[in-house]
Order: sequence, then C-alpha cells, then structure tokens
Amino acid sequence: MFGMTYRLARWLVVLVVTGLSGFPGAAAMAQGLPGGFVYLRDLDPTIVQDMRYATANNFVGRVLDGYEAGECIVTRTVGLALKQVQQDLKPRGLSLKVYDCYRPQRAVDDMYAWAQDGNETPAQHRYNPKMRKADLFRLGYIARRSGHSTGNAVDLTLVQLPSKPVARFDPRADYGDCTAEASRRAPDNSVDMGTGYDCSDERAHTASSAITAQQRRWRDMLVAAMARHGFINYRLEWWHFSQPGTRREAYDFLIKPR
Repeated sequence: MFGMTYRLARWLVVLVVTGLSGFPGAAAMAQGLPGGFVYLRDLDPTIVQDMRYATANNFVGRVLDGYEAGECIVTRTVGLALKQVQQDLKPRGLSLKVYDCYRPQRAVDDMYAWAQDGNETPAQHRYNPKMRKADLFRLGYIARRSGHSTGNAVDLTLVQLPSKPVARFDPRADYGDCTAEASRRAPDNSVDMGTGYDCSDERAHTASSAITAQQRRWRDMLVAAMARHGFINYRLEWWHFSQPGTRREAYDFLIKPR
C-alpha cells in the first residue's frame, strides 16, 4: 500500500512539473483558457495581429467590454488551420493579419446596445457612411449572437511582406470613410481590399462589383487561401471567415494578456 501511495505521489509531482502537458486542453488550462482554446501566438507568432476591439480604432470608438488585451484567441482547430494558411501564403510574400478572433458574449451585447442607443457620431459614420447605426442590426451587420463567441470565427486580411509600419491611429483625425481610397482611410498596412475593415456598406460585400480589378484579385486570393483549409466567408463582409460544423457554444470569458 505504501509503495502504491509513493508511486501515486511521484506521478502527481510529475504532472505538476510538466504542466499537465500530456493531457488534452492542458495548455489552455495553464493559460487560464477553457479547454480547446489557445492564444494564436502560441501556434503561429508570424501571423500579424491588429486587434481592433481592444483599442479605440473601431466603429464603436472605444475598447469593447471583455477586451483586456489585444490578443487573438481561437479554438485549437481554427488556430492550426490558420497556421496552414499562413504557410501557404509565405512563399507568395504574404501574411495573414487578424483584426478579431474570439469575442466575449459581453462584447457582442456591448455592440448591440451601442447600435440601439440612438447616438449618431461622425466617427461612427466612417464605418457605415450610408445608413443609421440602428439599421446595422436589421441589415445583418450586427447580431445578438456571433460565431466569434464560439472561437470558430475570425476577421482577417492580407499583408504584403515585409510588412510596413503603421501610422498611429488618431481618434481626432479627419479620416475618410471606409469606402474612400485607401490613402484617406484610417491607417492600415494591409493590401487594399476596396474598403476598410468593418465597413458596413455594399462595397464590402465579398462579391461586390464596385471595386477595381486588383481589389477583386486580393479578395479572391484571400477567399481561396482560406477555403483551402476549411473556412467559409460571410458574404456581407470580405474579412469574416468561420469553420462550420464545429463548436457552437458561445463563451463569455475575458480576453486577458497572454
């Protein structure tokens, strides 16, 4: 009996020292994440991250509830698929750049409340230049539930390598709206997809014909690269991709520093 107890104690010590590395979900447990979730940097640190909802550089104009750090968190399945996309893009002198990944449910609720408060601002109209923000929910740009909260959806674009430095975002600057020429929009070092990120406008629809031939090539390239590894694009947003048929449960844990 003593021998069995001693061996059990040694086994427990080994598990603690190794961080439970041999068990499914062990890395997530060590990082304080639910099982199956990972920080994207731990799978592929070469993917550029520009996490907009952890900053004021977004359509709400402030940090969204639940974003305590600018970190991309995804399910391990999604993260490994993004790593494969990145490996495909590198020989072409390109990199993925993520704008949003896992989104806490409280952030989704924050967006919805913002859309219903009736307060129209010039900064907000940079993202929806042709409509009132109350129309965003009705037209499908904002929802009460989001695939982002399951960890299976990502917002992203392409960056040419080597990536160029980005000018600092100035919330007081008079930037052009999201449909303006790229040089007039808020600063970004991504390729020109025809609109800025989070643009609620018909030109941001993936199949829009109101863009140039080069912008069309960039969109087609992104959609094809993502589709090759199981991602499906949302037709109203050229930047939004998800993996169907996987985890459906919405989560509300905070995004904390890695």
